[in-house]
Amino acid sequence: MHIGNRRSRKESLVVQTNKALSVPALGGEASLNRYLSEIRKFPVLKPDQEYMLAKRYQEHGDPEAAAQLVTSHLRLVAKIAMGYRGYGLPVSELISEGNIGLMQGVKKFDPERGFRLATYAMWWIKASIQEFILRSWSLVKMGTTASQKKLFFNLRRMKKNLEAFEDSDLHPDDVKKIATDLGVPEADVVSMNRRMMMGGDASLNVSLREDGEGTWQDWLVDDRPLQDSAVADAEEAQMRHALLVEAMDSLNERERHILTDRRLVDDPRTLEELSQVYNVSRERVRQIEVRAFEKLQAAIQRIAGERHLLPAL
Repeated sequence: MHIGNRRSRKESLVVQTNKALSVPALGGEASLNRYLSEIRKFPVLKPDQEYMLAKRYQEHGDPEAAAQLVTSHLRLVAKIAMGYRGYGLPVSELISEGNIGLMQGVKKFDPERGFRLATYAMWWIKASIQEFILRSWSLVKMGTTASQKKLFFNLRRMKKNLEAFEDSDLHPDDVKKIATDLGVPEADVVSMNRRMMMGGDASLNVSLREDGEGTWQDWLVDDRPLQDSAVADAEEAQMRHALLVEAMDSLNERERHILTDRRLVDDPRTLEELSQVYNVSRERVRQIEVRAFEKLQAAIQRIAGERHLLPAL
């Protein structure tokens, strides 16, 4: 498995995994199709199989158990890496970085916590890929703060939701909404959008070689749902909901009511409506909403950190 020469602190697990089981080589873009085909051959583990392998590695450091856990989730890494194609980096390198994250997830996975490995490792895979993108994308070399990282990895999605043009400046109203939702300055939204416009996305029909052989779309993996990713998505949604419910206890009754009616319902109430309910100004309602949202975010991060659910970027 090609993983580059970075991160020496992870090399021991990588070496053990490679020695214990033959893993498909990912040497570059030319071999990507073969790699995607080969990793589909590894079986998806049943819950009891995964548990026993994880216990073997946790208690005895069994490299063969670690290798089986890794190879059974290589398709999950490829699926996640494909979601980051728009940043202009080779998919093979994104997968390689994701594989490093997967190995770290296997190394730290505790089967006694009740989650499947896919649910836990997903966070490590995404974190590893995002770190690589931030290191490699010259346009965002300055985007190293937590808020800038959040803006970088959410801006495309939010522009799509707002039906904003990908290759043009944002409308002031869209800038304001994105800045408010992400808790970042409006100037940062404008600046990041222009940097990303300069990067641009490549067409899936662009030829990869001078002779016209091969296109980006040839790299697309089978779009049928994977069993492990479906389970991971369901458990992730369940985990996020549980975190939200528990974190809501950090708010007082008025904060919970205002935040719920403003952000957590399908038909949000206006500031004017809530100002009449509490007999305060609309600005005061807005201030309470913002403060409640910040408290909720802090509580979620604290709870997740205490339970080792979210690796730090």
